[in-house]
Order: sequence, then structure tokens, then C-alpha cells
Amino acid sequence: MHPSTTPHPFGKTLLAVLMATVIIWPVWSYPDEIVVSAASSLTQSLTTAGQDFQAAHPEVKLVFNFAASGALLQQIAQGAPVDVFASADRDFMDRAEKQKLIRPATRRNFARNTLVLALPAGAKARTLADFNADAGMRLAIGDPESVPAGRYARQALQINGLWTSIGDRLILANSVTQMIDYLRRGEIDAAIVFGTDVRAAAGGLRSTQTLATADTIVYCIAVTADSRVPDTAQGFIAYLLGELGQDILSGFGFERP
Repeated sequence: MHPSTTPHPFGKTLLAVLMATVIIWPVWSYPDEIVVSAASSLTQSLTTAGQDFQAAHPEVKLVFNFAASGALLQQIAQGAPVDVFASADRDFMDRAEKQKLIRPATRRNFARNTLVLALPAGAKARTLADFNADAGMRLAIGDPESVPAGRYARQALQINGLWTSIGDRLILANSVTQMIDYLRRGEIDAAIVFGTDVRAAAGGLRSTQTLATADTIVYCIAVTADSRVPDTAQGFIAYLLGELGQDILSGFGFERP
């Protein structure tokens, strides 16, 4: 007589437990991992704030993705797994809200900035007016279509009556980081960047003129519509808006909202 091929009841139970375990096991390594996509001008400040936040909340892991706000918005729209979006202007956050990519109730303004004319540290002082007088000078700004600093730079040039006259001599960059690299290599004479960018360059740049813009330079932050951990993401935003977070941002040159 052959042994019975009927599964033992214990085997059925073990198989059910294993199947249930596979089904409920999370697909990410940290249940409270927060992916933060933030404007590149926030790199140093949010990295520092993130370290402070994680020290107080060791159960949370923060993962940062820094790039131009327009590029980040495009990534989110294409389905990138992001929990928090921090934009360097209202415009890209407005677009995110219109596309239903964020949770509107979580949207907050959390910092302000200034716009400056930046030169290499050893360059002689210049103002925007010099670029109108000297046809050979090279000025870089961020691409206004994807870089908030570029959109503000366009406003500043328009206010100073220079957008049309020097528009064909502008060098458009994909990010503030690219403009700073151009300056350090001597490939351009000046760039229009955020005041905090000059400060973050640690002596590599100097600013010679603060520029007026039509819109106040406001940074916005929100939990994304598809966040896997919206409550934890909201907790990080609350931290940035609190005294500890605001003190860190102020230490890097940002103004309170």
C-alpha cells in the first residue's frame, strides 16, 4: 500500500501562514520612510533639518531627492514614489495642486528667499546695468520654464528694462548648481541666483546687488496625493514649520514665511 498523498493538516496551516506573510509584507524597507523631493536650493538646509528630525524620530527614515522644482513636478506626475514636495515657488505648487498631485489641505508656505546678482569671489563689483553697457558680458539665469530662480530672474530683468535688450546674450541653465559651476570655471561673468545659494557656496561667490522681483520668493511644501505615509509626512512638514525647523532654515539664510 502506498503512503497517503493527502496533505497533513499542519502542512496546510504552515502554507497558509507563509502565504499570508508574503501578502502582507511591505514592499519598502522602512514602514515610516519619507521620500522628500525638494528644490535644489534647499539641499544643505533640509539635509541638516532632516538629520535633526531623524535624531528625534529614529523610527523614521528620510530620503531626499533634490533638483529643479519643475523637474521634480514632472517626476511626481510620472508616478515617482514621493511623499513630500517642496517647491521654490508658488507656481509649481499651484500646478501640482491643479493636477491633483498633492493634498491641498497640507499645503504650507515655509520659507522666503531673496534674489541676487552673483559673481566669482575675486571679480570686481558689477550691477545689472553693466550688462546693458557691455555687449561682451555673459549672464546666466535658470531656465524660466523649469527653474524658479530663472522665473524670478526674468522678472528682475523685466523690472530693470533688460529682458529684451540682453535676452539674446543670456545663458539658460538647468539648475542653480549648474550656474555656480559656470561661475567657478569662469565661463560666465555673473549669474542671477538666490541669496542662499551664494551663502551655500562657502566663499566661492559674492553677491553685488539684491534684485527686486514682481512676486515674493516663497517656498511651498505639501504632502503628495499618493503618499504611502501621509501622517508621518505631515509630521515632517510640521517640524519644518516649528521653531526647530525654522531656526535651521534661518541659519542657512532663509527668511520665515
